[in-house]
Amino acid sequence: MDSTALLHLLQLASPSLPVGAYSYSQGLEAALEAGLVRDEASARDWIAHALQQVVARFEAPVLWRLLQAFDARDAAAVKEWTERFLAARDTAEFRAETIQMGYSLGKLATELRIADAELLALLQAQPEVPLPTALAFAAVALQVPHEAALLGMLFSWAENQVLVCVKSVPLGQVAGQRLLLSLRADIEHAAQLAQGLADEELSNWAPGLSLLSMQHEVQYSRLYRS
Repeated sequence: MDSTALLHLLQLASPSLPVGAYSYSQGLEAALEAGLVRDEASARDWIAHALQQVVARFEAPVLWRLLQAFDARDAAAVKEWTERFLAARDTAEFRAETIQMGYSLGKLATELRIADAELLALLQAQPEVPLPTALAFAAVALQVPHEAALLGMLFSWAENQVLVCVKSVPLGQVAGQRLLLSLRADIEHAAQLAQGLADEELSNWAPGLSLLSMQHEVQYSRLYRS
């Protein structure tokens, strides 16, 4: 990857990207409330398990397919995988999260004028834009290699989960960085798994996480929107 693509990837993966990622915990806050995550060890178990069993088996493979679809200017594939991802959001919070973040990133990328007209038309043809669709669009527009974009997405997801733990377990900053560093092999494995799954192998089956998300919707005291 050349230096320009690397810098573009760092910008897309940056926590300062104004898409609102910091305001979501993706069910983790409910797990904290339930006592399932309570220290550094349990935080690592939670993040690693969610990464391997949920993100690597659905969100990441969908992003991989959307990267290829945008790169090929394949309107049918962009539409299909966008719709599949939205249909798989099984709680109101999870659906609202991805639509809000996808809208924000899509709007930002449009205002930055990073894409040609044909690529932009593919994005604007979607009635609702989830985060993987907007991220794939931006990565292709900025000519970030697919493998790097996938790793960037996985790292950003893991980093956000670690930041939730730093704020809410709470963990110290050193513990948070130690936790993030320990997830390197898990992130690499998740990327490899996501690239190798066939369409019929994709699954977001995680009933425990779905129940926690539903409980979070009515949780009395909370910092995050999901």
